[in-house]
Amino acid sequence: MAGLYLEEFSIGQVFKHEIRRTVLESDNMLFSSLTYNSAPIHIDHDYASKTEFGKPLMNSVFTLGLIIGLSVQDTTVGTTIGNLGFGEVTYPAPVFAGDTIRCETTVLEIRESKSRPTQGIVTFEHKGINQHGAAVCVAIRKALMMKKPLN
Repeated sequence: MAGLYLEEFSIGQVFKHEIRRTVLESDNMLFSSLTYNSAPIHIDHDYASKTEFGKPLMNSVFTLGLIIGLSVQDTTVGTTIGNLGFGEVTYPAPVFAGDTIRCETTVLEIRESKSRPTQGIVTFEHKGINQHGAAVCVAIRKALMMKKPLN
C-alpha cells in the first residue's frame, strides 16, 4: 500500500511528489465541457486573446483536482476513507496549456477521530508549482485516514 496510515504522518512533514504533469488544451476543453463551465476565458481563444492573459486559462477546478491527484500516491492511496473538506484554496498565478505542474504537500495537523476509533484526521496543505517555480494553487484539505490495523 503506497498511502500512509494516520500514525505514519508527522506535523511539518513535507512531501515533494515526484510525478509531474504537463497540462494540455484538450484537458481544459474536456474538463470545462464535462463540468458545463462555459466561461469564455477557458474555451474561447478569440475572447481570451483580448484579456490580460492573451490566451485561455486552465480551469481552476481542474488545477485543484490535479494537485490533489498528484499527491495521493505518496500520501493517501488505499489508506484514506475520504475527503472531509477543503479550507482556503488560492490561485497565486495563472495556469496555461503547456505548463508542467508538480505538487508539494505539508502535513499541518493530525488528530484522532472522536467518533471513529480506527480512524483519524490529517490536515494537508497542497501546493501546485509550475515549471518556473511559481505557486499556482494552494489548498488546505482535511482527509479521514485509517489507523494501522491491529493485527
